[in-house]
Amino acid sequence: MADAEKWLRRFERAPDARARLVCLPHAGGSASFFFPLAKALAPAVEVLAVQYPGRQDRRHEPPVDSIRGLANRLVEVLRPFDDRPLALFGHSMGAIIGYEMALRMPEAGLPAPVHLFASGRRAPSRYRDDDVHGVSDERLVSELRKLGGSDAAMLADPELLAMILPAIRSDYRAVETYRHEPGRQLDCPVTVFTGDRDPRVSVEEARAWAEHTTGPSDLRVLPGGHFFLAEQAAPMIAAMTEKLAGAALATGGNS
Repeated sequence: MADAEKWLRRFERAPDARARLVCLPHAGGSASFFFPLAKALAPAVEVLAVQYPGRQDRRHEPPVDSIRGLANRLVEVLRPFDDRPLALFGHSMGAIIGYEMALRMPEAGLPAPVHLFASGRRAPSRYRDDDVHGVSDERLVSELRKLGGSDAAMLADPELLAMILPAIRSDYRAVETYRHEPGRQLDCPVTVFTGDRDPRVSVEEARAWAEHTTGPSDLRVLPGGHFFLAEQAAPMIAAMTEKLAGAALATGGNS
C-alpha cells in the first residue's frame, strides 16, 4: 500500500462507493488536475488520481518515458484495489496509458476494467508525425501555450520551467514514440470524449477507438479544443456517472 500511496491520490475518500475510477493525466499533467472530478463523483464513485514520477511531490524521481512502462507499473499498483468494479479515465497521453493498462489487467490476474473513458486522444492505431519532445525549450513552451491547459504564469517563470520541462519532455517522448500492437483488442466498453476544435485529434481519429474493442463504443463530441473538458465537465461527469452506475449494477458492486 505504501507504493500505492506514492502513485495514487484519493482527494475524496468514498468507502461506500459502488465503483472506482482511476484517472490518468495528460503529458505534463498531475493528479491534482482531477481534484474537481473526485469531488463531483463522490460518494458514489471513488476517484484514484495517478501521480506520475517527475512532478510535484515526486519531482525528484526520474520520469518514465515509456507508455508501456507506466502501464505495467500502474497495473501492479492497482492490485490492492480489486475489491470493487474499477474503470479507467485518461486524458490525452493518459488515454493511451489507460488503453495499455486495460489490455494488461486480465493478463496480470486482475479483473478487466468495467469501462475505459478515453478523452482528447486519437485512437491507439492513429499516428501523426509529431516530434514535440525533440524541439527546443522555447518551441515546447509554445506548444503548451497553444494547447492550453497550462498555467500561463507558470510558463512565464524561468525557475518553474526549469523544474517542469524535463518531465513534460519525457511525457511527450513516451506518447510520440508509442506504437500499438496490431491484433490486440479490449473487450470492455469504451466511451470517447473529444473536442470539436482539438488541433491534435480529429473526430475521425477519435471515432477509430471503436476498432480497439470488441465491446460497445460511444463517441461524444463536445465543444472546445484540446482541453475541452475544463469547460465541458458537466456532460462528461453525467456520462461517466451513468456508465459507472450501470457497470456497478452489472458486476454486483456496492449500491
